[in-house]
Amino acid sequence: MFSIQSRLKLLFVVIVTLVLAISGTYTQYSLGKELEASNQRLRQGVLTRLQISLPSALWDLDKSKVDSIVEAEMLPPEVVAIRVYDTSVGLFSGKLRTANGNLTDITADMATPPGTAVEALLVFQDGGSASASIKPVSVGRVVINFSREQIDAALASELTRKVVEVLLLDAILVLALSLSLRVVFEPLRRLRDGLFDLATRGTDEVEELPEDRRDELGDVIRGFNQIQRRLKSTIGRIREAEDASRRSAQQTAQALTDLRQTQESLVQAERLASLGSLVAGVAHEINTPVGIALTSASVLKSATDEIQQAVASSGVKKSDILRYLDTANESARLIMNNAYRAAHLIHSFKQIAVDQTSEARRPFGLKEYIEEIVSSLQPKLKKMPITLKLDCPPDIVLDSYPGAFAQVITNLTLNCVEHAFAPDMPGVIDISARLDGDLVELNVKDDGKGIAPDVLDRIFDPFFTTRRGQGGTGLGLNIVYNLIAKQFAGTITVHSTLGAGTHFTLRFPRVTAQYDEGETVPAPPEKVTPAA
Repeated sequence: MFSIQSRLKLLFVVIVTLVLAISGTYTQYSLGKELEASNQRLRQGVLTRLQISLPSALWDLDKSKVDSIVEAEMLPPEVVAIRVYDTSVGLFSGKLRTANGNLTDITADMATPPGTAVEALLVFQDGGSASASIKPVSVGRVVINFSREQIDAALASELTRKVVEVLLLDAILVLALSLSLRVVFEPLRRLRDGLFDLATRGTDEVEELPEDRRDELGDVIRGFNQIQRRLKSTIGRIREAEDASRRSAQQTAQALTDLRQTQESLVQAERLASLGSLVAGVAHEINTPVGIALTSASVLKSATDEIQQAVASSGVKKSDILRYLDTANESARLIMNNAYRAAHLIHSFKQIAVDQTSEARRPFGLKEYIEEIVSSLQPKLKKMPITLKLDCPPDIVLDSYPGAFAQVITNLTLNCVEHAFAPDMPGVIDISARLDGDLVELNVKDDGKGIAPDVLDRIFDPFFTTRRGQGGTGLGLNIVYNLIAKQFAGTITVHSTLGAGTHFTLRFPRVTAQYDEGETVPAPPEKVTPAA
């Protein structure tokens, strides 16, 4: 792993190296320019002096003097060779610097000397002549060979010095950073190890880091230890809440067992089976908000006990009060919301339950009451991918028996759920109603499997069922028929085609007739209209 410490070292080394490289490049460039200028001045000086001193000696053909002048100008090591040519005899004199630095004479058959050659004419003019008409005379030429070895050597030496300087500074910088960064990264390493242990091991197994430092890193370590202590406290409270949740779950399971036993005792009367389902649905739906409210109250009680202990010990802090206020506010919000939800569910189911356990007659809105019935059936409906649609004008008001009507809607809906659709089969149950004069026409249809023609005329018979041994009693649709025909003085017809669904049509008076004791109840109408 390329650590932050290594990256910092590399960054500083790169920066220092880059700065020194730029500085060294500029110094190298300046030195080169300075050496070139010095070499140029040397060339110009040597050439000028030879143009002044050599013409007279060459005019006099004084070879010893020419050699002396040439040797004197050969003193600078940059001068490699000097050749003096006479206009009449050719090479008059010349000196060459050998590899060991000694001077030797140049002969005509020798190769061209190395270096850059500079050539100039030698012009003689007798300054002491009385005749002013004598013009300057070209007596020969001089060729000077200059070497760049000294310049290249100086530049190479400067470059080597700069490279050594950069490497030395980088080494010193890496060493200094290694020593200085240990002060920062050693505590960070310990903090990292502590965080890793806290994440991978149990909180009880992780020891707190030493708090002996008195700098910023020490503040970080102390903060980490405080977080660790608070985390241990939070985990302890969570464990207590989990234990309370488990106890509550056991109590709920026991209550559910008792409820199922109660349901089994109601199987003897099919007409009250929907009431048992209603009770089970109420218990199931209300269990969640009540459980959340109970847990929230438990958390609030625990937080209250803690703040009371802190107040009693005179050690309460502002942060404790603020934390308690946050806990109290959140707990109160959860309790209020879930209590309102439970109250709404109880209100929705209360009237249905009262109606199904009594034979009271009263006016009720058709659409609103069907919605309440459907709401009570949601625990059953939501287990399957079935969509229930309701199309009913809101102004239809019945004066009838709501308990018996709830039994009809419940049995028809559950019959669709249990017989029209296979498990996990999506489908639609459509309930619609309209007012036809004083009669109400109620339609319940589905797009399920449909009913076979050979059993269609028997579906209202008592104890007839296609789910014998699977929980079917054969009384559901028979109860629907008896209630519609006898109690509501209406009719019920059914149309069905295999694979296309089933359609129940109920027609009954909006205001149910009342019969005094001794009066004859009309005979029930025809109960089945098979599909064409």
